[in-house]
Amino acid sequence: MTDIARLTDLIRPEAEALGFELVRVKMMPSEAGDGGQALQIMAEDPATGQLVIEQCAELSRRVSDAIDGAEESGEVLIEGAYHLEVSSPGIDRPLTREKDFANWAGHEVKISMVKGYDGKRNLRGKLHGIEPRGDATAVGIENANGSVDFVPLAEIHSAKLVLTDALIAATQPLDSSGAEDIVEDTEEKADD
Repeated sequence: MTDIARLTDLIRPEAEALGFELVRVKMMPSEAGDGGQALQIMAEDPATGQLVIEQCAELSRRVSDAIDGAEESGEVLIEGAYHLEVSSPGIDRPLTREKDFANWAGHEVKISMVKGYDGKRNLRGKLHGIEPRGDATAVGIENANGSVDFVPLAEIHSAKLVLTDALIAATQPLDSSGAEDIVEDTEEKADD
């Protein structure tokens, strides 16, 4: 079994050394359909909330070197074959940290609760942020009738933003360099 907490402890300093914040570390089935695994790392540049391809490549190299170094020392971090995927969280990003729930308040979100949660398992609505509630931290989500339900953060299995026009408008472009060089061809083509 892969120890995600140990991998996160190894990966976080590599991301921070590049000035990035770690969003998520997750093992998942490989999309290659080969029965292997993928180590998915999502990170962001705090200045933009995204990573461009060069930043992903740089983080990938550092993480590969760190994992190789740990394994050369005899540590088994991941059993079996796997490949590394480093990416930006994207517009419809997962919400994994307390600050994500605060920063993206006002946008539509889908939340899946852990098995055994006492209440609805899947929620969807406008995110109303995060706040202390008794001994726990709770996430507010507007339900279909307009009232706000609070669910314990510790009981959330996964959460992600829903792609909407409002979210697109609120999200900075990943990389707009070169946009000023785009020239539109407005010449009309003659019919043949």
